[in-house]
Amino acid sequence: MPDSKIFDMALFGLFGKNKKEDLEKGLEKTKENVFQKLSRAIVGKSKVDDEVLDNLEEVLISSDVGVDTTIRIIRRIEDRVRRDKYVGTDELNRVLKEEITALLKENAANDEDSFILPDKQKPYVIMVVGVNGAGKTTTIGKLANKFKQSGKSVLLGAADTFRAAAVDQLSIWAERVGIPIVKQGMGADPASVAYDTLSKAKADGADVVIIDTAGRLHNKINLMNELTKIKNVMKKIFPDAPHEVLLVLDGSTGQNAYEQAKQFTKATEVTALAITKLDGTAKGGVVIGISDSFKIPVKYIGTGEKIDDLQVFNREEFVESLFN
Repeated sequence: MPDSKIFDMALFGLFGKNKKEDLEKGLEKTKENVFQKLSRAIVGKSKVDDEVLDNLEEVLISSDVGVDTTIRIIRRIEDRVRRDKYVGTDELNRVLKEEITALLKENAANDEDSFILPDKQKPYVIMVVGVNGAGKTTTIGKLANKFKQSGKSVLLGAADTFRAAAVDQLSIWAERVGIPIVKQGMGADPASVAYDTLSKAKADGADVVIIDTAGRLHNKINLMNELTKIKNVMKKIFPDAPHEVLLVLDGSTGQNAYEQAKQFTKATEVTALAITKLDGTAKGGVVIGISDSFKIPVKYIGTGEKIDDLQVFNREEFVESLFN
């Protein structure tokens, strides 16, 4: 078996230790919100008709699934009703699960191969982007912990040098996980930090490098230039770096997460998404919408504050937990 497959299986197995109950608990507020609205949508109805579908459309949109994705889901259910001739409202939950899962599977960008981290690329360099407050630093810490638990040597780079607490927060995570970090003072050149980090990774033979970047969106031109500069500096050490650009989005912001995804995908080439803070919100439907709308795989979801509350996104389990 190729090394990359072995690494991927080990990593997936490690993330898989989180019980399904943890996912369901993390989605509890969203599930409660959706079921309350669904109950109102079908009250007094025995079969799925036009009125039920109109109400269902409102339920999905108000649950932050997104307009475009909601329309696609409704069309699939309409086709299902026509094909099956009769779909009772008691079957609606099962039909919803089946059609949403099928919709997400049709998106080639969400293929399981998206989750493979090639062992050949050493170090595997991840550049993390996202607005301040989205859970970027926490996600980096949790991810670093997962890699370390899988037996990989990890190095952090504190290239978010514009926010006073950013370097300190990442340093706390590095100490907590027990891994080295490369940092400079506040206001230092982020590209310089990235260069130093990869130089150290090369010298030490690190397996994984995770580099934090500034989360500013107020000036998109400066952000684009900054991220491009960081990537160009990385290539001086490792020509194919970064191997992954991970965008961290705050799931509790609902539609704002869509806007952040749009802005960052314009600013840099995002290759994977992590959606955080799903445990404290009723807006978990945003995962379905973002997963469907952007041709970028949702790779991780955050369902709590504990160091282990980061899971590999599994479409089937997510939809099952949400509509169970």
